[in-house]
Amino acid sequence: MAANTSNVTAALPKPMKATSNGAFQHENPLDYALPLLILQICLVVAFTRTLAFLLKPLRQPRVIAEIIGGILLGPSALGRSERFLHTVFPPKSMTVLDTVANIGLLFFLFLVGLELDIRSIRRTGKKSLAIAGAGITLPFLLGIGTSFVLRSTISKGSAHAPFLVFMGVSLSITAFPVLARILAELKLLTTDVGRIAMSAAAVNDVVAWILLALAIALSGSNTSPLISLWVLLCGVGFVVFSVYVIRPLLELMARRSPDGEPVKEIYICITLSLVLASSFVTDSIGIHALFGAFVVGILVPKDSPFPGVLIEKIEDLVAGLFLPLYFASSGLKTNVATISGAQSWGLLVLVIATACFGKIIGTMLVSRMIFKVPFREAAALGFLMNTKGLVELIVLNIGKDRKVLNDQTFAVLVLMALFTTFITTPIVMAVYKPARKGAPYKNRTVKRKDLDTELRLLACFHSSRNIPTMINLVECSRGTRKRGRLCVYAMHLMELSERSSAISMVHKARKNGLPFWNKKRDDRDQMVIAFEAYQQLSSVTIRPMTAISALSTIYEDICTSAHQKRAAMILLPFHKHQRVDGSLESLGHSLQEVNQRVLRHSPCSVGILIDRGFGGTTQVSASDVSYKIVVPFFGGSDDMEALAYGMRMAEHPGIMLTVLKLVPASGKTLFTLEGHDTNVIRVENDKNYNSQADSEIFFSEFVQHAAKQLQDSVTHEERVVESKADVVAALKSMSKSNLFMVGRMPPIAPLLISTDTPELGPVGSFLATSNFSNTASVLVIQHYNPNVNLHPLVQEKENDDTDDGTDTPVLVDKY
Repeated sequence: MAANTSNVTAALPKPMKATSNGAFQHENPLDYALPLLILQICLVVAFTRTLAFLLKPLRQPRVIAEIIGGILLGPSALGRSERFLHTVFPPKSMTVLDTVANIGLLFFLFLVGLELDIRSIRRTGKKSLAIAGAGITLPFLLGIGTSFVLRSTISKGSAHAPFLVFMGVSLSITAFPVLARILAELKLLTTDVGRIAMSAAAVNDVVAWILLALAIALSGSNTSPLISLWVLLCGVGFVVFSVYVIRPLLELMARRSPDGEPVKEIYICITLSLVLASSFVTDSIGIHALFGAFVVGILVPKDSPFPGVLIEKIEDLVAGLFLPLYFASSGLKTNVATISGAQSWGLLVLVIATACFGKIIGTMLVSRMIFKVPFREAAALGFLMNTKGLVELIVLNIGKDRKVLNDQTFAVLVLMALFTTFITTPIVMAVYKPARKGAPYKNRTVKRKDLDTELRLLACFHSSRNIPTMINLVECSRGTRKRGRLCVYAMHLMELSERSSAISMVHKARKNGLPFWNKKRDDRDQMVIAFEAYQQLSSVTIRPMTAISALSTIYEDICTSAHQKRAAMILLPFHKHQRVDGSLESLGHSLQEVNQRVLRHSPCSVGILIDRGFGGTTQVSASDVSYKIVVPFFGGSDDMEALAYGMRMAEHPGIMLTVLKLVPASGKTLFTLEGHDTNVIRVENDKNYNSQADSEIFFSEFVQHAAKQLQDSVTHEERVVESKADVVAALKSMSKSNLFMVGRMPPIAPLLISTDTPELGPVGSFLATSNFSNTASVLVIQHYNPNVNLHPLVQEKENDDTDDGTDTPVLVDKY
């Protein structure tokens, strides 16, 4: 007996020690669990993030890169090298890798549960329920039919009932988080298609988990039906216990975590411990540890800051480091080489065709025949509902671990999930592109004939740093007219990050009909309080809005919102902020590109604000406003718009406006310097030349108006310039002022030899340098030009009144 025991012990692989003594002790770190795990994590994360970057132009969700990365690291590609596989992913390390990956998966599914609101599913309309039902039933039935074909070919000997259910579940799943990401990227979440798809996918997600629990219960090693029944009954009992015991505890902790106060560390610890304990219970029952974590996540109260804090604590660590390990673990089990021969590839095509047919046709039939959804929208719904993702991989991995799916069937189904998700974005983009519609409007500029009409501004900001200056600029803009009121739409620009919580934040914003400043997190709270306080102290109407989108496309949301709200000017923060030493530091090239794209596509005038502390770091009350504003006037439509805006500001009792008109010396023409070695000034283009007559007329009107109504707050002077040096000297003589307002493209040569800010124009780019001033803020203004925007983002219709004057915010990328 002892001899047999010793033989068995000798046959077992020697367990890996945790840490090594180091290379100087002649020990290979890769023979030890911890350094090997660190290498695996770094390799997987770097590899999948590189793939995600390469696939970004195709607008593919990151899960695609993670699935492909896992497959490429496995025996299908890099893993074909025995040396690589046994060095980086040796068999003896797989237990540790799978354990860490599954712990990450536990907490990720806890996060998924946190973001899934059961109350919203209960409120799902009949249309979404019917579409969800069709998108589950038909693929499930076709999956059952396909299972008979596979069992007679590549899956001979597999258990009948479990295989049947696993095939049905794998074909009927819709990945809720992946679908939300695709809809957000395509800006479809505010459309009817997006709302229906999200509601249907949420229902599908819950049903899929129930079906998966059934499949796991049926796939135990003991084939007795009584055992499966006990597993299901114990699972139901755990859910009941969680509802009546765990949920009250979570609600108690949520109530004791009021808005605006930090959540106690003990509450975070208790909640995360509950996740692990519940996972242990469900694993002991036999329905997999994932269910316990998912149930706890669903039961956390969603109407308090508690879930937001939980997400902040663990999301980046789990989704960034641990979750990719699960995709790598799955990829190491996937060997595409097992799909060989005409029969195997034919079965792969059959499975893909069956999955697509069931989801797409089932969804389209119900949409078209019952609810009369237009064909393009119904087709888009069908392809969107065909999205697979992480839950699909979980189902397949559980099936493989429980010997329900063999290697070849597993590889076929993984490729099916990859293909169906990959085609979703390009096909939906081709099939369905909703047109943004809006009514045409007249007042697209500050310069207008009727000065008593309401002035609407769309003021954009990225962070709380922009708020004081923006409010001070709004205060200067309000004028004194009784009828010409000022209405400001304050739009918070937020980048749609890769975090799944970004989707849930936008979902809450859309559901509540308010910006998610209502979450009362510290930074958001300061922003809304500042605007609300200013509105109460002034006659200006402030309407907060939120735009959440990828920075590459957020310009569409800005321009569309400006059109729908009939704005006369869009105010944008400059992509650089001032440092302590006075120099400007860039916040990123992507923000600069946002401004450049808005300039190209704007439906109205645009102003870019270079902030050097206009009014200081806090909001200035109306009685304390005392600013000197300068408008350099060269001529042209942009300068006329800047002067019109300056004239409105001059109505404020605390504003002193100086208009500096720069004219060429006698015998010289306006306004471009020829070369750098000559003092000759000439015309740059016909457009500017033709506008000079209009500029002179407008300037004379300004002089008359200032003499009659603004004589105490406006001064103007003319200076003759013969060279670029004269222009620079004239501008620097005014550098002690608080604000410069300059046209973006006046007809004058660039004052700098080279610049990295072409969007500011020849004069604005000079005013933005530290060589000019460290204290004067600059507002660079572009006049609306309908001839430039050849591809407008909004289709105008006479009978479409999109602006009803309500305070409903525009919420972009809604999930």
